[in-house]
Amino acid sequence: MPLDEPATAKGWPSSIDKQSSGLMSGARSSQGAIGSGSFQNKKTDMKVSVSSQGHQRRDAFSGSDPQNLTQSGLAVARKRRIHTQRRSLVTPLDKLEDINALKREGYHEGLEDFQSVLTTFTRYSRLRVIAELRHGDLFHSANIVSSIEFDRDDELFATAGVSRRIKVFEFSSVVNEPAEAHCPIVEMSTRSKLSCLSWNKYTKNHIASSDYEGIVTVWDVSTRQSVMEYEEHEKRAWSVDFSRTEPSMLVSGSDDCKVKVWCTKQEASVLNIDMKANICCVKYNPGSSIYVAVGSADHHIHYYDLRNTSTPLHVFSGHRKAVSYVKFLSNDELASASTDSTLRLWDVKENLPVRTFKGHTNEKNFVGLSVNSEYIACGSETNEVFVYHKAISKPAAWHKFSSSDMDDTDDDAGSYFISAVCWKSDSPTMLTANSQGTIKVLVLAA
Repeated sequence: MPLDEPATAKGWPSSIDKQSSGLMSGARSSQGAIGSGSFQNKKTDMKVSVSSQGHQRRDAFSGSDPQNLTQSGLAVARKRRIHTQRRSLVTPLDKLEDINALKREGYHEGLEDFQSVLTTFTRYSRLRVIAELRHGDLFHSANIVSSIEFDRDDELFATAGVSRRIKVFEFSSVVNEPAEAHCPIVEMSTRSKLSCLSWNKYTKNHIASSDYEGIVTVWDVSTRQSVMEYEEHEKRAWSVDFSRTEPSMLVSGSDDCKVKVWCTKQEASVLNIDMKANICCVKYNPGSSIYVAVGSADHHIHYYDLRNTSTPLHVFSGHRKAVSYVKFLSNDELASASTDSTLRLWDVKENLPVRTFKGHTNEKNFVGLSVNSEYIACGSETNEVFVYHKAISKPAAWHKFSSSDMDDTDDDAGSYFISAVCWKSDSPTMLTANSQGTIKVLVLAA
């Protein structure tokens, strides 16, 4: 059933890996393409899973609502978190050498690393809501937010999705003013459903979008007009990203199995990479416009040097299903998300896997991925947001969008999922949105 029909409007985009899960209908190719199949949810299984996860979390942490903990209770909770994650915390300790070396050097850097991880991990235990707004309106029943992104200065953020509109909000107004005043300061209509947004890192008023028709557009937010439109992709474009070091350069990836590099000073693509599987995500390395990470439906991350695209510089293998997102924590650290319900961290300099993160549920939808220098955030098909510290494989905090957040509380509420997340730079604050069009501003708290 096509995604355009109301019955499947909630399922953006359902079933993104045909090869692995068999959940997709209407796929475009045999390489495990992201398709427009129907959204299939197992309500009973999901309820059991959510209930089980909830009991496990309470047992593992404080056993009570974190908001009501006293200072002594917080201390106890921190100790329990350390105890629960003791196996994960062994990794930093493995860097320590024998005791004689420790005595000789006085204070080994491994101890500093371990202390830093321990301090950071125990600093936060929950996500607190500080603001909320609705992305939807009366004229669009499909309100899934596919992308949410801060601008260059973290003053504005933009949202986009299946409603065919880019909405720009002022962050300070959303946080400080009453909910009824949360209106976009700019709104731009598009021809097709939108999949991804990327702000220009130098030109504050420029933002790029990719859509379901394969069109990549650069917009001027101040004039609400398109600056450039690129129509070379033959199928739906899932991802677009501006370079941080070359503000005129951007890259896109599509269901047509092609990665294209564009320059805002030219009307045609400047580089084209043909791959054998559908492209789900693309991302420039933040330290260079030469290196690009590509997540594919073939389960791999392909890391290219654009000076020689005949073969990838590295191919990172480990995911069991399509790679839906790739994001850089630093020039050398790359995080990836997949519909195998895991996140992975990679060292792109040494071409090595670093860590696998588990706790969220992701089998068929784009649920969002965002990173800063310390933390990785993602969504879940249990309608929850999860936050991981990069040194710990289990979640550090999470927040559930409850049924009270929704317009209705019928059985369909079980099919809602988180669809987009975005950190506010290196702060503990993040934006997150779900498939019902609810947007929340969350902050990490003790």
